[in-house]
Amino acid sequence: MFKLPKENSAARPSSLGRRGFLIAAAGTGFTLAFLRADSSLAAGKTASAPPVKPAALVFDPSIWFQIERDGMITVNIAKAEMGQHIGTALARIVAEELEADWSKVRLHYVDTDPKWGLMVTGGSWSVWQNFDPLSRAGAAGRIALVEEGARLLRVPVSACHARLGVVHGRGRSISYGDIVRRGKLARQYTPGQLQAIVLKTPQQRRLIGQQVQALDIPAKINGTAVYGIDAQAEGMLYARPKIPPTRYGSKVVSIDDTAAKKVKGYLRSFALQDPSGTVPGWVMVVADTYAAALRAADLVQVKWRAGAAAHVAEQDIVNYAGKQLADASLGARVVDDDGVEQAFKDASLQLERHYTTSTVLHFQLEPVNALVQEIDGVWHIHAGNQWQSLILPVLAQALKVPESKVMLHTYLLGGGFGRRLNGDYCVPAALAAQAVGRPVKMICTRSDDARFDSPRSPSVQHVRMAFDDAGKVSAMVHEASAGWPTQAMIPAFLAKDKQGHPYDPFAIAGADHWYTVGAQRVRAVSNDLANSSFRPGWLRSVGPGWTNWAVESFMDEAAQAAKVDPLAFRLSLLQATGRNAGSAPNAVGGAARLAHVLQRVADKAGWGTAMPPDTGLGIAATFGQERDMPTWTACVARVKVDRSTCMVKVEKLFMVIDAGSIVDPDGALAQAEGGALWGVSMALHEGTAFLNGEVKDTNLNTYTPLRMADVPELDIEFVASTATSTGMGEPPTTAVAPAIGNAIFAAVASRVRHLPIRPEAVLKGLDRHGAV
Repeated sequence: MFKLPKENSAARPSSLGRRGFLIAAAGTGFTLAFLRADSSLAAGKTASAPPVKPAALVFDPSIWFQIERDGMITVNIAKAEMGQHIGTALARIVAEELEADWSKVRLHYVDTDPKWGLMVTGGSWSVWQNFDPLSRAGAAGRIALVEEGARLLRVPVSACHARLGVVHGRGRSISYGDIVRRGKLARQYTPGQLQAIVLKTPQQRRLIGQQVQALDIPAKINGTAVYGIDAQAEGMLYARPKIPPTRYGSKVVSIDDTAAKKVKGYLRSFALQDPSGTVPGWVMVVADTYAAALRAADLVQVKWRAGAAAHVAEQDIVNYAGKQLADASLGARVVDDDGVEQAFKDASLQLERHYTTSTVLHFQLEPVNALVQEIDGVWHIHAGNQWQSLILPVLAQALKVPESKVMLHTYLLGGGFGRRLNGDYCVPAALAAQAVGRPVKMICTRSDDARFDSPRSPSVQHVRMAFDDAGKVSAMVHEASAGWPTQAMIPAFLAKDKQGHPYDPFAIAGADHWYTVGAQRVRAVSNDLANSSFRPGWLRSVGPGWTNWAVESFMDEAAQAAKVDPLAFRLSLLQATGRNAGSAPNAVGGAARLAHVLQRVADKAGWGTAMPPDTGLGIAATFGQERDMPTWTACVARVKVDRSTCMVKVEKLFMVIDAGSIVDPDGALAQAEGGALWGVSMALHEGTAFLNGEVKDTNLNTYTPLRMADVPELDIEFVASTATSTGMGEPPTTAVAPAIGNAIFAAVASRVRHLPIRPEAVLKGLDRHGAV
């Protein structure tokens, strides 16, 4: 595993990881001869019972891949596939060092088992964390195959090499399948031997960085791909929940199902008893068919005693955040340099701005659902999930069974975006199955899903900057208050500042930027009113979805105050010195690489050229989510504002990304395109409000994400690089909103400081600046 910087050691889940399991397996005598893992789900077939392993031996030098007698290579994927083609990317890493024939590689998305280590897909971590361990797993397999192939060919090992699934030596050759079938593979590796393996140089790679067919596309096209909502079990019942008026504290007073009894197929309604506290006040409506459960649930009348959040509104949360930020004693100082107060005391110019963002919902295509079945004392959970290791102990607590008696089966996700990091939707299905003694499939409607969402918290941010007598930036302070998802769901992963104060790194990352600004302070405050009113969740872009909005909008405002071009102002602060110099292996070059993508995207967009009336270019940059895994990204938005309606049209986005070595070019581009459009959607369209304990918008008639007619032209470029591969899931999203906001100012001199950007806010800015 990669060693985390000391100050961020609690910022990310610790895990044995792929390398740890490979090493542990080798160190305890894990041989190469192993039984093939079940691949029924990878083949697009729903498994309703524990798999039966076939008897044929295959070559398995680690837990991460197997080679069968016919030469087929199955790569085990312990990550969730939700449209990002992560299986293809990880399999390609293995296949590169294994010297595999890509046409013989297939994927197996594994079910939960302790041997896989921490199972989580998020944070743009998957490729970054697993590149080295999977490379070594593949290389170890290749070495063993070459050694055994040389023996079978009766050729010295030194005269042999592998290529495309075949070992060659002195004019003779033997396929991997024949080696597995005829050979005596029993190779083991010590941790030292694994680490000593010399991996390919970037110039020697034949698969990584090349265009190849994504392995999961055929099944998605021909309809054989299986998503969580497709799962079935013999004799299962269907359930739809009645969602209580508040996330916490609701209690069922009475249930009247008189009207529901007239629905054919309706069986019963009951309040869940949840020892885990995940779904307090839930009522489940159970029927023979989903249609019956759907209709009956609308007829069941439930009276609740609501929790305290029934009196809480969005503005209450925002006002509370403002009061928190006014109290300097609250929160954690993530960055805390000496001299901040003195710099502001001596400043010739001070600038202070406040930025806010609204509650944002996930609204992934596939509403949350789960099928639960008990077989021989083991609870089988069939659902798409991004963080199996987070929900497993919660399910065990809810069912009052050991964690070893719970298994999550893996399915494709019809969209995740962070919603399925929180597997809370598995709990009510499990409790319902336990209560009725039969398999139960719970499906939430779109409105149920919205009301049960773990939304991105509203945020309030105060940003200040000091300039000295020479006009140089001498200090910067960034303070943010928001609901903390890590505090709500897994407080053991909270980080701590130098004084030992805890903070959620996923609620402040991005504020610890790469600009050199003199004395710097970053303070994170937990909005406990938000935390107690709903369950804050992780949403694609995570903290930088709001922190970068403030940082990059403020950089433009600071440039304006300093009477400097916004691009030139940023470049002057990207000095790549001190903590911004970067470090090996992930952030080599530091701020200089961010400066490079900024300059490059400005050149592509024609920065500085005259624009048509009411049209402007806005620029913004980001390093993504975490400083120890930077994906350097810069964006220029070209925006036109209709002065009569104050409607904003994003005409084009230019984006330049340095993510190090790109494993899967097509997948990376798809990630960037999807992330950029997600950024546009959240900048201009997405946002709801908390009202009387619930979100105001519960369906897509009033919650209106980006529509196809509003999709801008995209011009995305990747920097050619052989540096460490970093993440692609979130960084492209975080630079878009501030680029749009800055472009609006460039077009019509209206400064907006709230997301989403509404026409009335643009109009207010126009009025304030005397532009109309």
